[in-house]
Amino acid sequence: MKGEASVTFTKQKSGFLIGIIIFVLVLLLPLDGLSREGQICLGLTLMTVVWWAAQVAQSGYVGGFYLVSVCLLKLADTKVVFAGWTTSTLWLVIGAYMIAAAVKKSGLGERISYAYILKFVRSWKSIIIGIFVLTFILSLFIPHPWPRAFLIMSVMSVVIKAANMPKEDAVKVGFTVFAASVPVSLIFLTGDSVINPLVVTYCTTESINFVRWFQIMGPPALFLSITTMILILILFKPSKAVEVNFDEVRTAQSALGKMTEKEKRTLIWIMIAIGLWLTNGITGLDVGWVTLAVAMCMALPVIGNVLTVKEWSDVPVHVLVFLTSAIAIGKVGAVTGMNEWIAATLLPKTMPGNILVLAIMIAAIAILIHMFMGSVIAVMGVAIPAILVCTNALGINELAVIFVIYLAISGHYILPFHHLNILVGQGEENGMYTQKETIKMGVPLLIPIFLTVGFAVAWYAVLGII
Repeated sequence: MKGEASVTFTKQKSGFLIGIIIFVLVLLLPLDGLSREGQICLGLTLMTVVWWAAQVAQSGYVGGFYLVSVCLLKLADTKVVFAGWTTSTLWLVIGAYMIAAAVKKSGLGERISYAYILKFVRSWKSIIIGIFVLTFILSLFIPHPWPRAFLIMSVMSVVIKAANMPKEDAVKVGFTVFAASVPVSLIFLTGDSVINPLVVTYCTTESINFVRWFQIMGPPALFLSITTMILILILFKPSKAVEVNFDEVRTAQSALGKMTEKEKRTLIWIMIAIGLWLTNGITGLDVGWVTLAVAMCMALPVIGNVLTVKEWSDVPVHVLVFLTSAIAIGKVGAVTGMNEWIAATLLPKTMPGNILVLAIMIAAIAILIHMFMGSVIAVMGVAIPAILVCTNALGINELAVIFVIYLAISGHYILPFHHLNILVGQGEENGMYTQKETIKMGVPLLIPIFLTVGFAVAWYAVLGII
C-alpha cells in the first residue's frame, strides 16, 4: 500500500511540474498568428489537461483552478466562462443525479434487474448479453452511467455467487458491466446526463432534443454496443460452463419484499419523465428543465415523498465544477482565437473529398488526441471547435462532424484513465478487474469504433445531414 501511495504521489508531482513547464513554454514560444490572450489560454488549457491526465488533484480542484485563472487574467467575460450554468446543461446533471439516487435507494432498479435475470439469464452468453440489455433498460430509469453500473454490479455479484464462478470469470463479468456502460450510455440523450448534454452545446445550427438525439446517435451507438458485446464474447470466454443456482437469486429478490409505495411513486415519476423526454419535440419543454423539475417534484409532499434532504449529497459538487471548466475550455478558446489557431496549425491544410475517408480521418485525429489527453470532455473542448473550423469551411453539416468525433472518443479507451466509466469500476471492491483487462479489450476495440464511424456515415447519408 505504501508503494502504491508513493507511486501515485510521484505521478502527481511529476504531472504538476510538467503542466507548469508546458504553460511557461507556451508563453515563451513565438506562436505566429495567436494573440497574447490566445497564447495564455492555450497554456492554461494544456496545463489543465496534463493535470487532469496525471490526476494531480481531484478533477474538480483542477477545473476550479482553470476557471479562477481565466477570470483573474480576464481572458473572457464571466458569462462566457460560466456559460454552462446559463442553460439547462448543468441543471440536467443535478436532476439526473437526484433521480438516479431515487431509483437506486428505493430498490426499483434492483427489482427490475432481478426480474430480468430470473427470466432470461441461463448461460455465460446470456449473462454478457443480459448486462448490455439491463444497461440499456436502466439507462431510461437511471440517467447516469456510474450509479447504473454499480447497481448492475451489485446484482451480478448475486449471480456470480449463485453460479459459484471462479475468480477469473467473476472478473470478466465485472469488467463487462462497466465496459457495457461506455457505448450503451450514448444511445439516449439521458443515458449519460453528464457528457451527452455537453455535446449538444456544440450544436449551433439545430436544437437537439431527446428524439433528435436518438435519431442521430441511437443507431450508431446501438451498432457500437452490439459490436462491443460481440468483442467481449470473443475475448472473455468462461473457464468453465456456467450453471446459475436461481434459488439464491430468488432469495435476493424476495428480500426486497413487496413493491413499496416509495418504489411505486418513483416508477410513476420516472414514467412521467420518460414521457416528457420523448415528447419534448412536440411540447417544446427542455430536457434539462424537465429532468430537474421531476427530481424536485419527487421531494414534494403528497405527490412525491421520495427524495429527502440526504439525497442532495448524491450531487457531487466537484463534477459540476469539472463540467463547468470543460465547457469553458471550448468557449474561452473561441473568444481568444485559440480554437482557430489550433485548427490552422495542427490540422491538415487540405481535407479529403470523400466523406467516408474524411470521417475516418477526423475520428483518427480525435482518438490520437484522446490517447494523450485522456479526458473525453477535455478532448471535446479542444478537438470539436478546432475541427469544426475546417469542416465548416467545406460546407459540411456540423452535426455529422460533432457526432462522429463524439462516437470516436467516447467509445475509445486503452488504459482506464481514458474513460471515467472504466476507471470508476477498476479495483477489487468495484468491478474486480485491473488494467490488464482494460488493455486486452481496448486495443482491438479500435475495430468496432472505426466500423461504427463507417456505419454512422452511411446512416447520416440516409438522414440527409451529410
